[in-house]
Amino acid sequence: MTVDALAEAFRDAASDRDRRHMPKLEDLRRMIRGYEAGEHVPRGRNRLLYCVVFELTEAELFGADATRPVPMPVTTTDDEIEALELMRRAAASDVGTETLERFEHAVDDLAIAYHRTHPAELLGRIRRHLGYLADLLDARKTLAEHRRLLVIGGWLSLLGATCDIDLDQRDAAVARLRTAAGMAKETGHAEIAAWCLETEAWQALTDGDYPRAVTLSQGAQRVAPNGSSAYIQATAQEGRAWARLGAVRETRAQLDRVATLAGNLPAPDRPEHHYRYDPAKADAYTATTLAWLGDPAAEPYARQVLVRMQAPTNGSVRARRVASARLDLSLALVAAGQHEEAAHETLTAVTSGVLVPSNYWRAGEVISAVEAGRMPLVTDLREAYRELLGPSNDTGER
Repeated sequence: MTVDALAEAFRDAASDRDRRHMPKLEDLRRMIRGYEAGEHVPRGRNRLLYCVVFELTEAELFGADATRPVPMPVTTTDDEIEALELMRRAAASDVGTETLERFEHAVDDLAIAYHRTHPAELLGRIRRHLGYLADLLDARKTLAEHRRLLVIGGWLSLLGATCDIDLDQRDAAVARLRTAAGMAKETGHAEIAAWCLETEAWQALTDGDYPRAVTLSQGAQRVAPNGSSAYIQATAQEGRAWARLGAVRETRAQLDRVATLAGNLPAPDRPEHHYRYDPAKADAYTATTLAWLGDPAAEPYARQVLVRMQAPTNGSVRARRVASARLDLSLALVAAGQHEEAAHETLTAVTSGVLVPSNYWRAGEVISAVEAGRMPLVTDLREAYRELLGPSNDTGER
């Protein structure tokens, strides 16, 4: 069955009530493509519609443990590790330049996979790479090779901490960030050190500790190489924190700085890389910042950003970033008094299957604002949000 036919079948199988609240047909097709590509797993209403259309039970269609994220098959990562080990044994030393280069490329691949992979799946791959790294650290090597291994370990620990934060595993995130920061210090790697502080700032922002987010973002800028991706990201993060504090002057100053810094960047050859700043990310952060600030310009800006993200000119569609852009637009729509469209966009984001726990609070914030407008869609929206949170937390509160 084609994607178009499946989207139509979903609409036909849905109840009248569900059909009224389903995403637009174009968005539904995009969600189905994501499901079929394995980028995310159907949940809630769409999961049941799959069962109805194919006349199969949930267990038959999605497996016995159907409610949990589908894990990355172990063989995928094992193949990556086997390739690294084969390269090492083919070289004339215990570690060797070719093994290190292959390992560095593997780390880049993991950073690129971040945007399209469930954090639990990616974390499993990162752990196995860290295990292999530990074996190499015990092998004979030169001082230069040892340093390169520590840099690899710093990037892996940093990315692992990011996944931990996505999954709301705070203790693990703190431990990994300390490890990454320690390796950055030992190797003198300023960019990893800056990314550690910026990641802490992001965690502080999601925790609602906005003054600390400002302080950490400023610290990251002091450490980062001037004009680097970490420097620009920390500048943008500071702007978001100021917006949450309602500091208009400081927020606009940071937005202007980011626009200048990002405007001088060439388009990266791999824009999906989590640690390489790209113009699309600057646009996304600007939309978030304006929405949080309550700026009237947020609504048209967020709308344009969403359109561009759904049809990028460079790189592939990043589903999680699209879902976040919908939440930005929803918040801006609420401020503009357009509660019905805000509810529709939020429902699309909540049922997309790609929101991670670290972003649930953003959806909850919009839902609380939409509820004040007493829209008919609010009940469905709240039910979808409770389903997203799971049985352990059905209040919608952080």
